[in-house]
Amino acid sequence: MAKCAFCGKETSFGKQLSITRSHISKRSTRTVKPNLRTVKALVDGKVKRVSVCSKCLRSGKVKRAV
Repeated sequence: MAKCAFCGKETSFGKQLSITRSHISKRSTRTVKPNLRTVKALVDGKVKRVSVCSKCLRSGKVKRAV
């Protein structure tokens, strides 16, 4: 499964509810996938290609290699 290399965010599962006439009539499963990007980053002093979520990229947790 795809996973962020820095925060560990991965695919999560839940239920999608269909509400009709003030009660739940149907339930189906749904998946919520993280917004992952493949970037070159400095990991332990070496340049590696890793999958990182966009939240980690924006917050500055990832030191990108140029």
